[in-house]
Amino acid sequence: MKQILTLTLSPTIDKSTSVDKIIAEQKLDCDLPKFEPGGGGINVSRALKRLGVDSIALFPSGGLTGKRLQALLDEENITQHAILTKNLTRENFIVVSRATNEQFRFGMPAPELLPKEEAKVLKVIKELAHKIGYIVASGSIPQGMSDDFLAKVARIAHKEEARLIVDTSGEALKHAVDEGVYLLKPNQSELRRLTGLEVESNDEVEAAAHQIIDRGKCEVVVVSMGPHGAHTVTKDFSEHVSAPSVKKRSTVGAGDSMVAGMVYGCTKGFDLQHIVRMGIACGTAATMNPGTELFKKDDVDRLYEWLVKKIK
Repeated sequence: MKQILTLTLSPTIDKSTSVDKIIAEQKLDCDLPKFEPGGGGINVSRALKRLGVDSIALFPSGGLTGKRLQALLDEENITQHAILTKNLTRENFIVVSRATNEQFRFGMPAPELLPKEEAKVLKVIKELAHKIGYIVASGSIPQGMSDDFLAKVARIAHKEEARLIVDTSGEALKHAVDEGVYLLKPNQSELRRLTGLEVESNDEVEAAAHQIIDRGKCEVVVVSMGPHGAHTVTKDFSEHVSAPSVKKRSTVGAGDSMVAGMVYGCTKGFDLQHIVRMGIACGTAATMNPGTELFKKDDVDRLYEWLVKKIK
C-alpha cells in the first residue's frame, strides 16, 4: 500500500495560553503555556494520526526550535523527515481571553529557506515519490522559495502517479494549478485571487471552480467556506454541504483537519460525497477545542454520522 507524504514549508511551534482579559500596557498573568507542533502539512499528519492513519511529515527544521519541533512530533509518534536549515524554526503565539473567549493569534514570519535547502526538500520528494500515493502540500510558502516550487512537486507527482493535494495561497498556488493537481482546497478569498471572479454565492463559487477544472488543471475543487461548510466541484458534479452547528472555541488547525479528513476518505476508498463530509466533520470538530488543539475522534465520528444522514 502506498504512503501519504505531507509537505510543510513553513513549520512552527505553536505556543498557546489564556488570560482573564487582554488589557493594554499591563502585566498579564498567563496560564502555563502549551506547546504543539504546527504548520499546514504537520497538522495534517497529526490529524491523520488521530484517525488511525500514518503519514510521513517532510519539513525544514532549524536550530533549537527545530529540534523542539521534532521532539514534539516524536511525542505524537509522527514519522518525520526533517531537512536541517540554517535559520531557526519559527514560533507562533496564541492567547485566549477568558472574559470574552476571544482568541488573539500572533503569527511570526517564516524564516527564509535557502536555495540549497529548497533543493534538498525537492530531492527527498523525488526519492520518496515512488512509494507515495498522496502528496499533501499545505501551509504558507517561506521567503526565498521559488514561486514555481510546488509546480516542480506537481511534475514529480505526475511522473510517479501520486495524487497531489494543495492547500496554500499566492503565486505558489497559481503555479501549482498551472502544472496540475488532483485536489485543490482554497477558501473563498483564495479562489477569488486565483480566478479573478466574484465568489459570494454558491453559483459564483461553482463558476470559479469550473474555470480551473475546465482547463484540465484539477480534478476536484473543494472550497472551504468556514462555518457555512464547503462547496465541492468536479467536471460533472457540484454540491454545497453545510457545516454542523457547534460551539466554536478555536479555529486554529480547522482547515488542516479538513484536509486530513478528506485524505483519510480518499485512502479508505470513500466516494466524493463521503470524502468531503469526513473533511467537514474533522474541520468542524477541530473548532470545538481550545487553543491549538486539533479534533477529538469521538466528535468527528458523531459529526460525520450526522452529515452522512443528510445525503440525498
